[in-house]
Amino acid sequence: MVNDQEPMGNLLDLSELGVGRSTDDVDMDDEEEVPTHLNTINSSGGFHVVSPDKLSVQYTSSNLHGHDVGVVQANCPAPSKKLMYYFEIFVKNAGQKGQIAIGFTNEHFKMRRQPGWEANSCGYHGDDGLLYLGHGKGETFGPTFTSGDTIGGGINYASQEFFFTKNGKLVGTVPRKEVKGSLFPTIAVHSQNEEVNVNFGQQPFAFDIEAFALEERLKQQMLIEKISLPLSVSHGIVRSYLLHYGYQDTLNSFDTASKSTLPPIPVAQENGVAEQGDMYALSHRKILRQLIRNGDIDSALDKLRGWYPHLVQDDTSSICFRLHCQKFIELVRVGHLEDAVKYGRAELAKFFGVASFQGLLQDCIALLAYEEPLKSSVAYLLGMSQRDAVADAVNAVVLSTNPDLKDSQSCLQSCLENLLQQLTACCLERRALNGDQGEAFNLHRVLKTGKRGKR
Repeated sequence: MVNDQEPMGNLLDLSELGVGRSTDDVDMDDEEEVPTHLNTINSSGGFHVVSPDKLSVQYTSSNLHGHDVGVVQANCPAPSKKLMYYFEIFVKNAGQKGQIAIGFTNEHFKMRRQPGWEANSCGYHGDDGLLYLGHGKGETFGPTFTSGDTIGGGINYASQEFFFTKNGKLVGTVPRKEVKGSLFPTIAVHSQNEEVNVNFGQQPFAFDIEAFALEERLKQQMLIEKISLPLSVSHGIVRSYLLHYGYQDTLNSFDTASKSTLPPIPVAQENGVAEQGDMYALSHRKILRQLIRNGDIDSALDKLRGWYPHLVQDDTSSICFRLHCQKFIELVRVGHLEDAVKYGRAELAKFFGVASFQGLLQDCIALLAYEEPLKSSVAYLLGMSQRDAVADAVNAVVLSTNPDLKDSQSCLQSCLENLLQQLTACCLERRALNGDQGEAFNLHRVLKTGKRGKR
């Protein structure tokens, strides 16, 4: 029977220490529905005709009144959990007056009004080049457009702006102001024979939206890089990370290299950071990490039994479970499948009834089902990241034995990771203030953008 009163209790939850499949490349925003065609149900029918493929619209009325506008929205709102959204129209025929408009409107928009004439809408109009933002008075914005022109409209969720393009070039941007909530890409025609085609991304855009998005990311990166951070602070953050995870050799090299750039003032004193906790058992944690990263699980267990016997005296504890799983994985890695089966029967079978262990346990056993485990769905178990995750778990339980420990949560992560959590929380709060619009914070994406910007 598994002992629930083991050291650290539930703090060593599998998910908290990175044990499991990598989700670095998963973008949940991809699940958002995106516009694909025009909505022929909710439109100002009678003044225009939408083509059978629902990607073009023509004005067929005589335009006797100002409210005889042929307005049509996309089949769904613009996706809002991304950096930006963009679509284009091609003016096939400007008709009699060229009263064509492109913009964004909400679900309650009056479908016999030009986009921008009503609250919660925005529109760039071709006949006068004005921009209308929630009322009937236009603002000077850009050039007019006519037959043969390609006009684009987009929302930059990072800057909270609308932007419009003409023939592949940016016309301008305008703050969203009161135009909030979910918005539908919208086009309008308003004089006889006007006809436009719409491109929701089925065809290449005239405007390089990817370059524009990269430029926006680099703007954000430049703002971050302009923030001055004292060298001693950044040094302290890096040093605390190396200390926390037991990278003693790297720490010594880091300290040696930093002597010429930092004053001889203890970082712990200068920044008010207590290093004593992370200094605890540093040499032991270094050795244990090296053994696990080298796949020598037997030696790691032997060291734990000699240095911290109470951590492994219960052979059904979560830390023992992880080490036994890793031993099983190492046997599969070198092709000793018979030994792996014997080891699994002896050491892993005792965990079959523990619900919290079943995911990792099943994945480990699944390694035996593949002739080429490295090409399987459980190949992540054979990567170095899995060894690191187990090493992190062992590091945490060793830190938990510190008699001077005041906060058990501090065993799980370093100051750097605490800062990243705070950064993520701030980004989520900022996103919430924008109605949960814009892409979620993704550290890997930020780091990749920074690297591209330095090329």
